[in-house]
Amino acid sequence: MTRPQPVFRRARRDDLPALVRLLADDPLGATRETPADPLPPAYAAAFDAIDRDPNQALVVVALPDREVAGLLQITFIPSLTHRGGWRAQIEGVRIASDLRDAGLGRQMFDWAIERARERDCHLVQLTSDKARPDAIRFYESLGFVASHEGLKLSLARRP
Repeated sequence: MTRPQPVFRRARRDDLPALVRLLADDPLGATRETPADPLPPAYAAAFDAIDRDPNQALVVVALPDREVAGLLQITFIPSLTHRGGWRAQIEGVRIASDLRDAGLGRQMFDWAIERARERDCHLVQLTSDKARPDAIRFYESLGFVASHEGLKLSLARRP
């Protein structure tokens, strides 16, 4: 049976509970996210900051039978390197667990990469936690190459 074509749209504030549940729906996200009702106010503040920024988009993948089937955040970053080129950073990628391995993630990335081309980006980049080998294999299957070492410095979170 063929699944209907997904619709890609900007996330809306009323999507926020579903987005946080989706982010929490994996082993790493379960330790980092708080899908409580009501949500902690930091989620709304972050959503509003992303939504106001013209170089950010929080994108929802919707299906006819599911308003929030997946999400990603894409950030367009100007740089002096590459002759003042722009790059697209993709993060916060999730597909609902019952829809994984159905091709929806590939469609989502095709859509996001096309948006990067439209914005004249010279590069699309992402990072993935080393504890997510399936995700890394998926990104490699899309043509992403582990060409750089990524380093992160964890800072203490505010209460």
